Amino acid sequence: MKSIMDMDYEDLKREITENLGWERYRADQIADWIYNKHVLDFSKMTNLSKEYRKILSENYYTDLLELVDKQISKIDRTTKYLWKLRDGNTIESVLIFYPNRVSACISTQVGCPVGCKFCATGMSGFVRNLSTGEIVSQILHMEMEARLRIGNVVFMGMGEPFLNYENVIKSIKIINHQKMIGIGIRHITVSTVGIPDKIVSFAKDGMNARLALSLHAAYNHKRDFLVPINIKYPIEEIIQAAKEYQKITNNRVSIEYIMIKELNDYDSDAEKLVEVLKGLKVFVNLIPVNPVVKDFQRPSRRRIEAFKKILESHGIEVEVRTEKGTDIDAACGQLRIRNKQLKRAFK
Repeated sequence: MKSIMDMDYEDLKREITENLGWERYRADQIADWIYNKHVLDFSKMTNLSKEYRKILSENYYTDLLELVDKQISKIDRTTKYLWKLRDGNTIESVLIFYPNRVSACISTQVGCPVGCKFCATGMSGFVRNLSTGEIVSQILHMEMEARLRIGNVVFMGMGEPFLNYENVIKSIKIINHQKMIGIGIRHITVSTVGIPDKIVSFAKDGMNARLALSLHAAYNHKRDFLVPINIKYPIEEIIQAAKEYQKITNNRVSIEYIMIKELNDYDSDAEKLVEVLKGLKVFVNLIPVNPVVKDFQRPSRRRIEAFKKILESHGIEVEVRTEKGTDIDAACGQLRIRNKQLKRAFK
């Protein structure tokens, strides 16, 4: 059997017309049931004949995720979902509420191979990439569970999106297509620690989705420690790729910078960051580190403001991110695999 959720719109049309020999408009009907009406049971797609519904049920499936647990923040309504996949592995995704929008933070891998020192996901180890359907299903199921429409999607959950490049690109097509989920491309952001060739490919593929670069340090020796993949892809290569992305797309790049007390929060770090970002049109998010690693502490508010003022004095637009969902471990760096079988495997 095939997952119909792995198919973008062009795939779905080909599947319906070439493999099944049905009329082309049947693809639109199926897409409408799944992505607009949130009906994942083929037997309930009543504008299809019983014969067609039977064929779909016998050859395709949509049940990629099962809700295991849901936690709602008492502070800001942020909602974290734990999903079980068909193979028994688990992932987490998060629904974030703002005054004028609702955003979904979705995962792209089971675990993460990058191993950032401040991130709970990396500490859980890496199992596998998510399929296109598993990525997209997170949005659908959160909409179904919360009974609302999601307006923004950020690929900032578990995993490094650009190490699952093809499935991420295909999922963006589904998320953006008007006959599928239909979220505007400017409301889709992909966050990466920096895989230079994929950053350039992302621009050349014409997706025009937004790019967020998880930099977290301006000196290579510090970033080598915090983000070990920096040893393979140093800051200079990543920034050059970001400049190429910007040259092609003309999009501003968001810079994510986790602030850790007495590690990367000095004035010299801020000055070096200004130097590193020279020539890029950026918006910097300063993110006080969340409670994941005991030895990593948040800088004082005064220190964060001093860092911020240095960036602003050089014309860089910057804000201190107000983290949401920290009380339910749903904020930046706090998502993790929750799978007893996996934990045993890593003992």
